[in-house]
Amino acid sequence: MTRLLVLASLLILVGAVASSAATIVIVNLDGPSEGFNDPTPASPVGGNTGTTIGEQRLIVFEAAAAIWGGLLPSAVTIRVESRFSPQSCDATSAVLGSAGPNDVFRDFAGAEIAGTWYHVALANKLAGVDLAPGSNDISATFNSSIDNNNNCLQGTNWYYGLDGNEGTDVELLPVVLHELGHGLGFSTLVSLGTGGEFLGFPDRYETFIRDNSNGLNWDQMSNAQRLNSATNTSNVVWDGPTVTALADDFLGGTPVMTVNNPPPPALPSTIPIGTATFGPSLSETGVTGDIVLVDDGTGTTSDACEPITNGAQVAGNIALIDRGTCTFVSKAQAAQAVGAIAVVIANNVAGSTPITLGGTDPTITIPVVSITLEDGNAIKAELGTGVNVTLQLDANDLAGADTSNRVQLYAPSPVEFGSSISHWDVEALPNLLMEPAISDDLSSDVDLTMAHFDDLGWVEVPTGIADRRLPEPRFEELTLLPSYPNPFNPGTTIRYTVSETQAIRLAIYDVSGRLVRTLVDRVETAGIHEVTWQGHDHAGRAAASGIYFVRLAGEGKTATSKIVLTK
Repeated sequence: MTRLLVLASLLILVGAVASSAATIVIVNLDGPSEGFNDPTPASPVGGNTGTTIGEQRLIVFEAAAAIWGGLLPSAVTIRVESRFSPQSCDATSAVLGSAGPNDVFRDFAGAEIAGTWYHVALANKLAGVDLAPGSNDISATFNSSIDNNNNCLQGTNWYYGLDGNEGTDVELLPVVLHELGHGLGFSTLVSLGTGGEFLGFPDRYETFIRDNSNGLNWDQMSNAQRLNSATNTSNVVWDGPTVTALADDFLGGTPVMTVNNPPPPALPSTIPIGTATFGPSLSETGVTGDIVLVDDGTGTTSDACEPITNGAQVAGNIALIDRGTCTFVSKAQAAQAVGAIAVVIANNVAGSTPITLGGTDPTITIPVVSITLEDGNAIKAELGTGVNVTLQLDANDLAGADTSNRVQLYAPSPVEFGSSISHWDVEALPNLLMEPAISDDLSSDVDLTMAHFDDLGWVEVPTGIADRRLPEPRFEELTLLPSYPNPFNPGTTIRYTVSETQAIRLAIYDVSGRLVRTLVDRVETAGIHEVTWQGHDHAGRAAASGIYFVRLAGEGKTATSKIVLTK
């Protein structure tokens, strides 16, 4: 798995204004011998020290809670009721998990906008008190059918490691981060069946949904307008200022096929392309080559559902393959096996936009893209005179954003209940955590979701975000800022604030409460300080993978946060 680095600029920005890290507690709702209590023996894997499937599941959930808790400030504990149970699953698709708020509140003390619903965890943060005492805040359910079930995703299992090395399995950590994101506020309460608002009031998420076709935000629309907007593909965007300001820090250029030969009007100078969830990403330089139509000698000879017979012609060139009955991955495998430098898959049904090619295979090392049926036919008509193209990223056009850098929301037609609007669009590149499908290149990074949560009110970033300038922060007595990276290997930077000159002690403890190493034991002056832990104990020995606690103690006050060491 490619692990994307969280931008230090955003983490520093978030840390400078966060008041205190949130405590997120996983509430186990599973019964005996199921879910988190599953006693099936399991070997420790990828930094996860659990020795049963149940223990490993819980460790992953606690790692995800530590990541979100370290990034989001709240004085109110966030309780996530969680369970594993059988969900929809077949050989090619599965519901991985779902999560959402148990309560919503409006017109509470601290609400930024009157008459507007807030997810309970965010409402509690803004109010500074628990508005639903005694209740869990988020409900999360994950699919237990994925493990040890050859009828589910063709035998694919959950990967419980914390290191991103899931191979062909499904890494649980980013899935949990994704679903907790929904429960924390990344979702609208609007009915996608009627367009109606929850009990007649807008929700905070909804106020940032903008339709570029009519220039209105969803809280300004009628039910019918919202219903129409929900399927206005590529024209629904997030209107929040922080996401817009930071979009170009996270998103790359738009994938495009640049036609080098023949010149227009034989073919347009550029052709839109879709991307695949497998294989390497394109670059601005791109891959250049002649296009060669494959031939597998059987049935639809250009669908590469059988071994390619014209491999000598395809080798060193870009393979053009028609969509057919076999998987996109198998087509790419067939082309790679004969030496193709890239693959272009033409749709076999009409459509105005190229599709996203789904699948997983870490062994595919050549770029794979899609084009429409119409563009495929146009290219085939020119193959006799030679077609040379470059598959690349257009740096002047952010993938998944409009011309004003507002990031697109997922608005397919027809509507997809549970996915539409409450996700980033699949056109975003690199892939983002809160897209509707978990991709191979995701890890434990929260990318644009933190900027999104800033727009919602989770993090109090002052005016001036667009030019990255921040005023001097106002410190509490002692504050632990988010450590980065987290999870980490081999080292992590721990940042903390001190309000006035005083003696402080910063130490690392394991989950059993044992002191691992004291990093700071001295008098500090007021300001922001940082120290790096390279994952060694007081004797210089490498610490084991797992969850650790950072404890900052001063004169009459302490602060604690979680960090995760992966190997």
